[in-house]
Amino acid sequence: MTLKFIARLRSSRVVVQDQLEVPDQAAVGGGGDGEDCCWAKLPPELLREVLLMIEDSETRWPQRKTVVACAGVCSSWRLIVKEIVKFPEISGKLTFPISVKQPGPKDGLLHCFIKRNRSTHTYCLYLSLTNALTDDGKFLLAARKHKRPPHNDYIISLRAEDMSRGSSSYVGKLRSNYLGNRYTILAGQSAHTGSKMAKNHSPRLPNLKHASSKVHLVNYSMAHISYELEVFGSRGPRRMQCIMGTIPTASTAPEEPARARSEFSGLNTDIFQSNPIAHSEPASMGNFLSGSLCGQKNGALVLINKAPRWNEQLHCWCLNFHGRVTVASVKNFQLVASPENRKIVLQFGKVGKDLFTMDYQYPISAFQAFAICLSSFDTKNLWRWWCLL
Repeated sequence: MTLKFIARLRSSRVVVQDQLEVPDQAAVGGGGDGEDCCWAKLPPELLREVLLMIEDSETRWPQRKTVVACAGVCSSWRLIVKEIVKFPEISGKLTFPISVKQPGPKDGLLHCFIKRNRSTHTYCLYLSLTNALTDDGKFLLAARKHKRPPHNDYIISLRAEDMSRGSSSYVGKLRSNYLGNRYTILAGQSAHTGSKMAKNHSPRLPNLKHASSKVHLVNYSMAHISYELEVFGSRGPRRMQCIMGTIPTASTAPEEPARARSEFSGLNTDIFQSNPIAHSEPASMGNFLSGSLCGQKNGALVLINKAPRWNEQLHCWCLNFHGRVTVASVKNFQLVASPENRKIVLQFGKVGKDLFTMDYQYPISAFQAFAICLSSFDTKNLWRWWCLL
């Protein structure tokens, strides 16, 4: 318990020192990265054993914030935490911000839910903390719709209060074509080209400093989504297809699991770094939004919506969401790798007026799953179709 408290205290002090003007940082905080404090001098074997106990005991949020706090104590703690905290695909846990762009767990669906705010055109993604359809949740991502004719953009961010494209919390965006039946998921990569301490000109805080940095953003295509009319008529369910450009088809093969690598920039701590993925050609976005799907796959994983069954008694199309969806809606869907593959990679459905469940697993990430679900919100009703529970 003492180590947990010190970790939280030390982590909070690091944040304060980054925001306030401190005359002698070494004297106040024990060095820029905490290397001079007594907790940084613990024997590595003992420290590792303690951190392993914390990692094993704090398995769910909000208790898991202790693990995050331990990573902020100093570089020696951070290196050990980075080593013992496994990828979500292995542990099934979302711990650090980078986790939202790493593949989900392999052993089952990770339960999340989305809250929609119609007045502000915003959407917030939360990690479910219990087995209930909704709870307080752990905030993961937020998105806001921007109408920029002839496209609609959904800006996705790590912070609900800061969803600007130039922010360091920017994750990526979802872009639609004019008709609203084709979408491209773009992941953002930001690089700090320079940083310096500058005086804050706010009259309320005359003595504060802040780190001003010029952020250069690069978007690269990660996936393409298309909606098509089902072949058996205008009253049938819609057909959905997702070409995951950065995930190989082999990732769904049991004998050859392949990690869909991701990249997350704009974070200062090295614990959030991961390996880069192969970027798609930027020109492919324009071709996809205006053209066909032919020639776009190139060995990439293709997800399709699971075909619903017609229920004669209910006179509607039905899918089995295993209790995770309770309201019939055209937005409800389940994605699989092939019609023969029964493994559900992503399922999304309505449980309230502005409340929706989102469950995903390997090989897609929370960011990719969230963006796909946003396309379901935005898709225009060009045809008279209805996909029910």
